[in-house]
Amino acid sequence: MKKSKRTKKSNFWRIKHRKDQFFKKSKTLGYRSRASFKLLELNKKFKIIKKNSYLLDLGSSPGSWSQIASKIITTGKILSIDIKKMEPIKNVKFLNCDIFDQSTKDKITFFFRGQLDVIISDMAANTTGNKSLDSIRTNQLCSEVLSLSTKILKPKGVLLSKLFMGDDFIEIKNLAKSIFKEVDFFKPESSRNESKETYLHCKSFKTL
Repeated sequence: MKKSKRTKKSNFWRIKHRKDQFFKKSKTLGYRSRASFKLLELNKKFKIIKKNSYLLDLGSSPGSWSQIASKIITTGKILSIDIKKMEPIKNVKFLNCDIFDQSTKDKITFFFRGQLDVIISDMAANTTGNKSLDSIRTNQLCSEVLSLSTKILKPKGVLLSKLFMGDDFIEIKNLAKSIFKEVDFFKPESSRNESKETYLHCKSFKTL
C-alpha cells in the first residue's frame, strides 16, 4: 500500500512537471532547467549581472544560472562551484569541490584577485521529506554564503541567494541587514506557487 501511494505521488509530480510552462519553455530554449527563468527575472528586477561582471555561482550544478550568466557576461569572468558534477559551459570555469572548504576559498580568492562583483547562489539542502527541517538546512546554507561574502566580495558587490520562508527567516534577514546596506526579497513568477522559496538580494557592505 505504501509503495502504491509513493508511485501515485511520483506519477502526479511527473505529470505536473511536464505541464509546467517554464519546464516546457526551458526545453524549447535549450536551458538546463526551469531555474534559468528565475535568474532572468531576478536580473531584470535588480540588474545584477553586467557584461563585465566578475561572478561566482555557488551550488551551480546542473549549470542553469551559469548558462544564463555566460550569455550576458562577455568581458568579465565566471567561476562556478558545486560538489556535484556539471557539464562544461563556454567561458565558465568550474570547480567540482565543497564551497566551504578552506582550499576552495583560496581558489576563489586566487581566481578573482579581489575583483569579485557578484555572488549568486541557488543552493538548497538535499530534501529529507520534512519541510521544516529542509527549510532550516537551506537557510543555514544562505547564512554561510552571507558570511563567506564578507571575505571575498568587493565592498560594493552584490549577493543573490535562495532561502525559504520559515521560523528562521527573520534571523537570516537580520543577519543580511547587519552586513549589507541594501537588502531586498523577491519571489520570481517562475518559482512554483507551492514553494516557500524566495530570493535575498543584497548590495554594498556596511563598514565591516
